[in-house]
Amino acid sequence: MIREGEHQQQDFKYRVADACKLAKSVSAFANTDGGRLLIGVRDDGHLSGVRSEEEIYMMHQAAYKYCKPEASIKFDTYHVDGRNIVVATVPPSTKRPVCALDEENRLRAYIRINDENIVASPVHLALWRESQKPQGAMITYNDDIRRLLDVIQSPMTLNQIVRMSRLPRHKVITLMARLIRFGTLRWEYTNQQFLFSQL
Repeated sequence: MIREGEHQQQDFKYRVADACKLAKSVSAFANTDGGRLLIGVRDDGHLSGVRSEEEIYMMHQAAYKYCKPEASIKFDTYHVDGRNIVVATVPPSTKRPVCALDEENRLRAYIRINDENIVASPVHLALWRESQKPQGAMITYNDDIRRLLDVIQSPMTLNQIVRMSRLPRHKVITLMARLIRFGTLRWEYTNQQFLFSQL
């Protein structure tokens, strides 16, 4: 597992000093494809080990106290080269978004992109709400959707789309989530921003 390095479904944590920071990783894995945290492993893959019950307690806190709704998580402890390594496995959640409480006590949802935990965009939040609706739901091609599609001719940020379409922000977010769900739009994360384009 360590040889794989950090990636979309694996993260290394040298130690657990802050349940809030750990909750971000739990949220990101739960909201994306699931994944595992190798706790007691440095970024370079060297083993540091988990030294105390306090760290294991903090891992539980991250999943059950700092994540809303509570994230499902399974802990396995391995004894390697005289050190304890904890593997925390987080499956993808069926109740997205799983939000993490940050240092200012705000709830934020994260997604996992490559080896990073990124704050989910408002479009992702709307997309998760959309996905709770029955599968047979349809989309009506109206003037608002036509205007959106006329504007999105190349990859654009949400703010650019709102400005150019001259539609209310909340309406743009809802319509874009529907268009992504029905395979008309797609999103990508480039240069630390979400861009949306037509398929």
